[in-house]
Amino acid sequence: MSLPPPAPTSVPALVSVLVPAYNEEANVERAYAAITRVFEALPGFALEIIFTDNHSTDATYERLAAIAADDPRVKIIRFARNFGYHRSVLFAYQAATGACAIQVDCDLQDPPALIPQMLALWQQGHQVVYGVRRSLPDGALTRTARRMFYRLISLMSDDDLPLDAGEFRLVDRQVLDELRKVEDTSPYVRGLISAMGFSQVGFLYDRQDRIAGSSKFPFRRMVSMALDGLLNHSLVPLRLASGIALTVGTLTFLLLCAYLVGRLVFGQDWPAGFATTTLLLLLSITLNAMCFGILGEYVGRIFMQAKRRPLPIVERMVNFDRPARPASPPATGAPQPAERLHAVPEPAGGGASRGNSRG
Repeated sequence: MSLPPPAPTSVPALVSVLVPAYNEEANVERAYAAITRVFEALPGFALEIIFTDNHSTDATYERLAAIAADDPRVKIIRFARNFGYHRSVLFAYQAATGACAIQVDCDLQDPPALIPQMLALWQQGHQVVYGVRRSLPDGALTRTARRMFYRLISLMSDDDLPLDAGEFRLVDRQVLDELRKVEDTSPYVRGLISAMGFSQVGFLYDRQDRIAGSSKFPFRRMVSMALDGLLNHSLVPLRLASGIALTVGTLTFLLLCAYLVGRLVFGQDWPAGFATTTLLLLLSITLNAMCFGILGEYVGRIFMQAKRRPLPIVERMVNFDRPARPASPPATGAPQPAERLHAVPEPAGGGASRGNSRG
């Protein structure tokens, strides 16, 4: 979708493109090239790219630093360890300085070529523009599990969560300002933004297959993310545990009444059944363990939130003291430092935004 040319006197709107990366040495240069190529055709918009490196163990950071040395529009936040996908994404949103921010995965499964379409919808007055996955390149089992999860969480949540919407989205400055107030140790960002309200609109697109590298979301991590999404946006598991306890308690009381009536009124002499007693005892223990487990998940999140740790911790920040303008050739002999350590405007969580010059 082509955008109308800006008025000659208009100031280009700054767009922050957020790219989370973990062990993506094969993709960071390709992602940078794809994003900058899109914005070359958008003269009405200025660009800053914020890469969040979740403490990659390959050459991801080194390649990003080389890119940032040549282009001041590229900013890097490297965390002191891997703090998880959603924590790093939330930190990137809180660090964005643009009039809007667009999240794009480093593997380019969400095509940057659709950014003009997102900006056009944003210019129509929508504060959130999100991509709805019409097709997925995953296997049949993973694809079915994803779609079932979206429908399950939508059914159980009090929030209006769009179906089949992933991380590919644009959010307005007004939403970014609200995200800066968030202090959550286990955030589920897509649900967090959806629950904020504002004017939100989706568009259909086909998710691409990964070109290089391997997926950083094995089944175990997808289950963990699904659990975060479910517990962050629904009290149904707690209510389900209470309902099961009430149902089992009611059935136990009725069986006790039936036993007493049969024994005292009708004189039934029922033999003591060891197997029946054992099964009932094991069922009771299982139900108690399940209910305590659900309760423990919520209590554990309360505990982590109450500790108020400065998460995530930043190890290095690059180019945050340089303006996000197109790179110009340096003067002869002018030094081009590989990194500039400077704190972004402090996100929620206090010390989480302070740079660390180690290494």
